[in-house]
Formats: sequence, C-alpha cells, structure tokens
Amino acid sequence: MEIIGYIGALTMGLSLGLIGGGGSILTVPILVYLFSVDAVLATAYSLFIVGLTSLIGSFSHMRMGNIHWRTALVFGIPSILAVYATRAWLVPALPDPLFNVDEVAVSKALGMLIFFALLMVAAAYSMIRKGKPKAVETATEQVRFNYPLILAEGIVVGTITGLVGAGGGFLIIPALVLLARLPMKQAVGTSLIIIAAKSLIGFTGDLKGHEVIDWNFLLVFSVIAVGGIIAGSILSKRIPNEKLKPAFGWFVLVMGIYIIGRELSNLA
Repeated sequence: MEIIGYIGALTMGLSLGLIGGGGSILTVPILVYLFSVDAVLATAYSLFIVGLTSLIGSFSHMRMGNIHWRTALVFGIPSILAVYATRAWLVPALPDPLFNVDEVAVSKALGMLIFFALLMVAAAYSMIRKGKPKAVETATEQVRFNYPLILAEGIVVGTITGLVGAGGGFLIIPALVLLARLPMKQAVGTSLIIIAAKSLIGFTGDLKGHEVIDWNFLLVFSVIAVGGIIAGSILSKRIPNEKLKPAFGWFVLVMGIYIIGRELSNLA
C-alpha cells in the first residue's frame, strides 16, 4: 500500500506542475487510505506537503515571469490570515463528535472527510465544466482588481484550505482569471505562490497543538511530490492543460464519490 501511496504522491506533484491545481485534493485521501493517517492529522500533513511542493513548483514560473506579485499579495494576505486562524483556533475548537444522527455519532475526522469529499466533487465539476477562462489569454490586457470579491474569495479559500488541507488551486485559478483578469499562465504561476504561502503558514498553526508530527515521513512524501511537480512543470510546456483538466476532473469526481460512499457505509 505504501508503494501505491508514494506513486500517488508523484501523481499529485505532476498534476500541480501541469495544471497548477487539483493535485493537492488527492493528498488527504492518499494519506488517510494508503498510509492510515488520522483524517484530522492528514489535513495538517497535507498543508505542509502541498505548501512545500507548490513553493518548489513556483520557482520555474518565477523565472518565466508568470507570477503577478501584486495579485498574489491582494489575494494571498486575507487567505493566509484565514488559513492560519482556521488551523490554530477553529479546527481545535470543533467538538468531537461533531453531532449525532439518531444514535450514531459523527466524529470530527468523519465530518472533515465527508466535507473534503464534497469539495472534491465541486473541484471535479470545476475542472470538467470549466476548461476556459480563455477570453483573457492576452498578455496586453491590463490587470484589473475587483477588491471586495478578491478579499472575500481569499478568506473563503483560506478557510477551506485550513479545514481540509487542500491548496484550493481549483478555486484560486478561476478567481484570478475572472476577478483579476490574469492570463491563464500567469494565473497558474500566481496560484502556486499563493498556495505555498498560505499552506506553509497554515501548517504552523498546527505546531502549537499536541499532534505528533512524523517529520521523516513528511519529508519523504514531500520530496517525491516535489519530483512530480518539477516533471509536471517541464511537461506543461509541451502539453496544453486544457486537455488534461477534464480527464483529471473525472478522476477526482470518482475519488470523491468513492470516499462519500465508503465513509457513509462505515457510518451505517
């Protein structure tokens, strides 16, 4: 199972490198089902893995000039504050169990997994249905900011990232294209630097808790994922991500439905 898990880590990195998002949505299921990590701890591990992987992946975009730093700050700051607050205070404050259905207790871990799976379904829909913010693919078009919407989106994405440990690239990229009017390649590069900052800073919110972090495992998993994102960044110059997104979206959809079915059947 561990070998399959490490192949999953490589796949996650490849996806981040190729399409700038979506791959991180696989990290928590890989950790929970292939490495038997507790679901709540898996969301913390995922923040570190996704953050480090995205940071390395952003270097090539920096060299190519694909990061719009002003947009990264406008979107990133509220997102970083939201993810840190969620990890440091909201997640520890959630009751365990969350609630009872008849006589069945719904644990915090189960609730987070179900919420995560629903997010996977939403991510899959976004990748399958939306192959195109393409009308903006012109380098000459000036970047314009819709500050209230960008601020609100940053807070929402940061909170979701804090709850489920996913980078949120599938939410960030459409926001950058539609709200900041960035060309697609700049949106991908800018998304990676935002994901890196908010995920790594969000992870520090877990360090003050009582969770025991397995640093050796985290570093091995992260190194494999980093290898994937480097390979994906190289391949992205040759493979149009518009063709990859729908296929990956269907895979994420199947995974999300599987998790919902599995967890609900365990609950019954």
